[in-house]
Amino acid sequence: MKRSYNVLMTVAVAGLLGACSSTPDRIEDLEVARAIVPQVEASPRAGVAATNVSEARKSLDRANAMADKGGKLADIEYEAQIAARNAQIANEKILAAQAREEIEKGEAERQAVLAQARDAEARRNAAAAQSAQQQAQMAQQRATTLEQELSELRAKKTDRGMVLTLGDVLFDTGLATLKPGAYLTIDRLADVLKEAPDRKVMIEGHTDSVGTDEYNQGLSERRAAAVQTALLERGVRSEQITALGKGESVPVASNDNAAGRQQNRRVEMIFTDNQSQVASDVE
Repeated sequence: MKRSYNVLMTVAVAGLLGACSSTPDRIEDLEVARAIVPQVEASPRAGVAATNVSEARKSLDRANAMADKGGKLADIEYEAQIAARNAQIANEKILAAQAREEIEKGEAERQAVLAQARDAEARRNAAAAQSAQQQAQMAQQRATTLEQELSELRAKKTDRGMVLTLGDVLFDTGLATLKPGAYLTIDRLADVLKEAPDRKVMIEGHTDSVGTDEYNQGLSERRAAAVQTALLERGVRSEQITALGKGESVPVASNDNAAGRQQNRRVEMIFTDNQSQVASDVE
């Protein structure tokens, strides 16, 4: 009986010792490692921390194997902690890579916006240059048209510009009212000036020497003003026109005979695209 009792005690003690050394059902460190290692492995940026991800997986596999075989708790916890630490390092590298990508993406977007702005500016500059070229071409065409019109009206090119002389046949004797026949010429001149707004015209009234200086000065001024008014009525801008009378002070022929006096009774229209030229003539 005594021998049988000893055998039973030995079995009981062995069973008790085996129960005390068995692996727990739940190991906190291992559960943490099992949760975070697969997460970093699944990250699309896992490649930036490949070494840490690999080490985390190896440690976790060792911990799982020991847990399945009932290995020592301390060894399981150690491998699980190594796995978790490598997973955390890998996650930090992944987050840093993500931050860099976002910064680079933001910079790329900023550069794209700047490039679009530069392209838009270049297009605006090109359009402005094209518009300026077109305006220059149109201005040249207008100038050519003016020259042609003035040539047809028998204007003469001088140092002062193109000078068109309107004889006294446009006015009745001693009067400053335009005759109906004068309006054909006035209409043509108005059309040309409206098409060439950069051109200026100075209208000068002149008389012969018959009559007093005071009378002739006033008549020359009224006749120049009559031509100016006719142009304004036809839509020519006021800043394009300067009108003044010079009386009998600038004859082009002798006042001793009728033919000469007729030449001196005139209105001259001086066309220029330079306002300073007109101003100097006025002075």
